[in-house]
Amino acid sequence: MTAEQKTERTLTVQWDDPMTGARAALDLSGLDYLQAMADGRLPAPPVAKLLGFDFIRAEKGEVEFAFHPHESQFNPIGTVHGGVISTLLDSAMGCSVHSTLPQGKAYTTLELKVNFVRAVLPANGKLICRGKVIHAGGRMATAEGHLQDEAGKLYAHATTTCMIFDTPAR
Repeated sequence: MTAEQKTERTLTVQWDDPMTGARAALDLSGLDYLQAMADGRLPAPPVAKLLGFDFIRAEKGEVEFAFHPHESQFNPIGTVHGGVISTLLDSAMGCSVHSTLPQGKAYTTLELKVNFVRAVLPANGKLICRGKVIHAGGRMATAEGHLQDEAGKLYAHATTTCMIFDTPAR
């Protein structure tokens, strides 16, 4: 083993109490909730801090995240793990669905289909992940997601089906 291979690396992750946002979600429409996160009035979920993505914007039926690939996300062959990319796309598509929901409604992912088009590396720089609703019904919604660089080059795309349900009473 070389000295470079023996060099330990660390990643420190800090996050806010996730229940602060979860409680606030019960009193807001999906769009108001997501905009409060995007504006920094509510904390980002711990998964966003852990995986290195940030809200850019939330509108009805559409959201955008910035993603910063990092070697801590690597799989054994030295590219960002597909599970990280899948989580990012699932988050963007789910949030796009959430942005269409009134207060008192929530969603969960039922199905996720991801297509990996090219490897994701830190050298790619900041990537943009967009989620967009295709159909929002009373019980089901579908959405699509795209992970691209700032020049528009596609790295992955996905679709999802989400179930919509009433939030539990307080």
